[in-house]
Amino acid sequence: MSALARTAALARPRRGRLALSVALGAGAVLAGAALLATSGNLISRAALRPDVLSLLVVIVAVRFFGMARALLRYGERLVSHDLAFRVLADLRARCFRRLAPLVPGDAGRLGTGDLLSRFVADVDQLQHLYLRALAPPLVAVVAIVVCSLAAAIVLPAAGVVLALALLLAATLVPLLTARAAASAARRQAAARAALTQELVETIDASAELAVAGRADDRRARLAAADARLSRLAGADARAGALAVGLGSLLAGLAAVAVLVVAIPAVDDGTLRGIWLAALVLLALAAFEAVEPLGAAARQLRACATAAARLEEITTRVPQVQDPAAPRPLPAGGAVLAFDHVSVRMEGAPVGETGESQLEHDCGSCAGDCAPHGDGGSNDHHLDGPLVLDDVSFAIAPGERVALVGPSGAGKTTIARLAARLIDPDGGTVSLGGVDLREAEQTEVRERVLTIAQSARLFTTTVRENVLLARRSADDAEIVAALRAAGLGGWLEALPHGLDTLVGEDGAQLSGGERQRLLVARGLLSDATLLVLDEPTAHLDQRTARALMRDLDVAAGDRALLTITHDPAQLPRADRVLELRGGRLTTLT
Repeated sequence: MSALARTAALARPRRGRLALSVALGAGAVLAGAALLATSGNLISRAALRPDVLSLLVVIVAVRFFGMARALLRYGERLVSHDLAFRVLADLRARCFRRLAPLVPGDAGRLGTGDLLSRFVADVDQLQHLYLRALAPPLVAVVAIVVCSLAAAIVLPAAGVVLALALLLAATLVPLLTARAAASAARRQAAARAALTQELVETIDASAELAVAGRADDRRARLAAADARLSRLAGADARAGALAVGLGSLLAGLAAVAVLVVAIPAVDDGTLRGIWLAALVLLALAAFEAVEPLGAAARQLRACATAAARLEEITTRVPQVQDPAAPRPLPAGGAVLAFDHVSVRMEGAPVGETGESQLEHDCGSCAGDCAPHGDGGSNDHHLDGPLVLDDVSFAIAPGERVALVGPSGAGKTTIARLAARLIDPDGGTVSLGGVDLREAEQTEVRERVLTIAQSARLFTTTVRENVLLARRSADDAEIVAALRAAGLGGWLEALPHGLDTLVGEDGAQLSGGERQRLLVARGLLSDATLLVLDEPTAHLDQRTARALMRDLDVAAGDRALLTITHDPAQLPRADRVLELRGGRLTTLT
């Protein structure tokens, strides 16, 4: 619940809207109660066949409360939904700001589907926090007090009975509903995340599943996950039905209780008979205020679960953080230097590609390593094996350096260190003499750009995919970058030019076109050092040679660090470095 309280505090800057929403909601409930009470009084008066003029005030009151109820309810819906959507937008932005520094590895073991579920489903769930969890109890408090006082003015005993009945309903119904829904609500978020994970994996691997003949197996897994979620949703629905049924039962008992104390009062003349129907209808109408409390209890439980799941991710301290007073990097080209760099990591499971996860950054290690200290170092790996052991080298402006070595040797770790996606456990990585840990991450990544073989192409146009490197570039600069990457003829043949859609992750492109588009993105950037992680992977030799030849020319005086297993790329390098067992040697 502490996570829920911190989430609820997000509405503090908009507490005026929350107060207005509660006031309008309470006004709508009270107008509805007044409408039924005055209607009962009007019917009772009319049964005595008085002069029509004597009924005029009550008739006007009925009309007024009828219109007021509709207007107040509309206003309450408008204000409460506006509040919910504004806070929801704030929450999404806050979650994204917290998640972004955790990429690419600090999110731990969570899969794509689970992260998607937390960022979408759990955030969406929290929109109900203000609409259906916090506002209804506040509205109920106001309505209980006012309706009980109104009944007490007419007949004190009826006011006491109504107050007791409303308080019983306001506590008993939410308590029983919360107990009935507790287990289901707690497990629904996890079940929804599991189903989302299965769906994402199935969609991403649909072609492989079809080729392997495992589509039916996967369908069965999806059906099982969906059935589990449906069972939990059914349990939650039964809890809701319990709340509605119990609320209706208590409302009926409250009306009977009011009759029990009011009828004797009519008999002895303490209460005029024309107020009997008004009291009974007031009792029934007052329960409109406590009716949503059962659902509010269920929503509160679900929102608490969602808030805790979100906080589990958003409160993680990024392992790489900006210093309090960052140093600026020198202008122009500068030497990137590794000085006695060491990196330790924990377990190194083999990933789907067969490449050891030791190739990946600190955050990829097993997922259990919650950041320690100020998050500025990888000190939680001090007992792990050495991935890089006393590595020292430098890359000068305009230099072409190739880095080779077996899978799992730590080549990608060097690429991540260069872009400060991780920090070393020992030694320093500097650019122009400035330790990267003393510079802003954004500035480092503007100067050192990594083009990974698994870099993402977004489901949008060619223009937007290239613009990712520098948003201020115009179309002429984009075209120049594409031509420099060897895509000039390809671009001219596209039906919509720069506005051509590339498909999901570049599905509409060939392997060579995809790699060249990524290179064009790098060439458009202002980076002075390009780190190419297996740029020719999955390309035939002819395409690979043409790509690297074009890149060499287009890069100009930028430095290039090429991580490769392709021996054909070695002759074009000024130097070839080999990484083996965490130790670096110079081959040429």
